[in-house]
Amino acid sequence: KYGYSIHLYADDTQLYFAFDVHSNNPDLSRVNLCFDEIKQWMAHNFLKLNDDKTEFLDIGPYQSTISSLQLGKHNLEPVLTAKNLGFVFDNFMSLNDQINAISRTCYINLRNLKRIGAHLPRQLKIQLVHSNILSFIDYCNAVFGSLSESNLNKLQVIQNNAVRFIFNVTGNDRRKSVTPLLKQLHFLPVRQRIKYKVALLVFKCVNNLAPTYLLELLKLRDPKRHSIRLDDDFFYLDIPKKPGFVRTCGAFSYVGPSIWNSLPYDIRCLSDIGNFKKSLKTYFYNQVYN
Repeated sequence: KYGYSIHLYADDTQLYFAFDVHSNNPDLSRVNLCFDEIKQWMAHNFLKLNDDKTEFLDIGPYQSTISSLQLGKHNLEPVLTAKNLGFVFDNFMSLNDQINAISRTCYINLRNLKRIGAHLPRQLKIQLVHSNILSFIDYCNAVFGSLSESNLNKLQVIQNNAVRFIFNVTGNDRRKSVTPLLKQLHFLPVRQRIKYKVALLVFKCVNNLAPTYLLELLKLRDPKRHSIRLDDDFFYLDIPKKPGFVRTCGAFSYVGPSIWNSLPYDIRCLSDIGNFKKSLKTYFYNQVYN
């Protein structure tokens, strides 16, 4: 009705809108009307819109021209970061705050695990690393497509330290490469774990297993009927023009098709998700360690 995008969760309502960053006084009257209507609808359906927990995050590469947003009786000032389903977004989408939050949590967990590590068998250590370290590294990692090298290295160092914990590597041995240990555990490095998650999401989109808002971001490529060479690969995706901003290069609509098209045909043509996961991990494993 108002031309805005929305996401509705069990206890969380999100409203997305765009405005002209070059305007000194953008018109936000429709935002107020939309907000009032949402509040009225919630009250009619015995729900409560918590004004005190409502946050306004202005995302963009430029300095915001909006100093505040008047919603009902509340005046919202733009925040620098906002947590969305446990994921921290910042106003420049650099993801620095999210990486710092992951690092903080993982190092606390790793320090606690080391206190009892000497009394644990290796198999139990692996399970604890999966649940207390890798689960945080892998959470929402499909949005890490344009992650900077420094942030990527932070996550890789966390994984390396977790592997040293599993094998009880101490002293001067900590200077040795952990690649053989990662290979022994069949752990993919962080970069490949990100590609794995993105490729899995694309697979779900191609096979109509994903939500509609993801399906709309991808499009199968039309085979070239008048090409000199036979073009019968119906599992290629259209890759849109590369975005102009570094941050938007990590958009799923660009990263997804790029990673998907780089996979071998015998993996892209699979229809069973179990076989796809197994083949995909084997592909990335061989790509890294062989």
